[in-house]
Amino acid sequence: MQIFERLRIDSHEQLIFFREQFSGLKAIIAIHDTTLGPAIGGVRMWKYPSEDEAIEDVLRLSFAMTLKAAGAGVNFGGGQAVIIGDPKKQRSEALFRGVGRFIEGLGGRFIAAEDVGTTYEDMDYIRMETRYVVGIPSSRGGSGDPSPMCAYGVIRGIEACQEFRTGNDSLEGVKIAVQGVGKVGSAVVSMLIERGARVTIADIDPQAVEKIRNQYDVEVVSPDEIYSLDCDIFCPCALGGVINDQTIELLRCKVVAGAANNQLDKSRHGDLLDQKGIIYAPDYIINAGGLINVVDELEGYDQARAMRKTSAIKDVLLSILERSKAQRIPTWRAANELVMERIEKVARVRRSYLP
Repeated sequence: MQIFERLRIDSHEQLIFFREQFSGLKAIIAIHDTTLGPAIGGVRMWKYPSEDEAIEDVLRLSFAMTLKAAGAGVNFGGGQAVIIGDPKKQRSEALFRGVGRFIEGLGGRFIAAEDVGTTYEDMDYIRMETRYVVGIPSSRGGSGDPSPMCAYGVIRGIEACQEFRTGNDSLEGVKIAVQGVGKVGSAVVSMLIERGARVTIADIDPQAVEKIRNQYDVEVVSPDEIYSLDCDIFCPCALGGVINDQTIELLRCKVVAGAANNQLDKSRHGDLLDQKGIIYAPDYIINAGGLINVVDELEGYDQARAMRKTSAIKDVLLSILERSKAQRIPTWRAANELVMERIEKVARVRRSYLP
């Protein structure tokens, strides 16, 4: 990989590599854009097949965080950390405290949060070595698990799509297919059931499926069947890249709106959804509730305040849907325009020198 050429493609500012011998830590931090403020992003631990794949992931995720932060209206840029390792075998107090030491050394340019393969307990270890971490346990004055707030933001986004499509945001009787019932997906299911939706679920983990089926009145289909289900809304809450050349032809929904990151395998798949008349809620807009929740810690966490800010996801998404309709462009393009306009306006304001 030609590192500087790769950084140029999406205008990344910085790529930092860390190693700590005794804990076995191998980590990378990418800082994409700090126009709006310090970069914030998750600490992901994953068994990457190669270092190049780890680099590609950290660059892709940090770019997405810039979009998410700008779209959420928070004053942060985009960053990401990845740890190369097996989270089931290699996690330890020493490893995460090592991450914290390196983050502290960046002097506040990067603020860490929970991500795939890490927990808010891991953030507590990082907190022992640095001030620059959010998403710590509520017992330590933090916001705790961000999954419920992320799920609430997804519900508000789904309501926006339903209102745009039908003129009414009620989910009573609406058929919704939820792909993935982990921490966020299961919370989404609970909130949908509360609102009277008719929910079908699928997950590659049979135990996760059984847990939800025992709690709620839901239908269950196989992971392959969920794409072709005749439903109003397809709600992907698992891994990214689920809207691709293979699955897009199977979709029979009217809306794609879910919590998963990077749902479009390629940007052109967003164009294809638009051509098929399927409304797409850009993922980094609809799933920003978790980010909004954890950054609220930096003001002294207030759950009611975080919920009010997360509720505004509905209004942001409605403005994107209206822009998409008025300009006859796909929703992903409308969302990108919105967030880039905010970044550019703030960049102009900050040209003024402050003594």
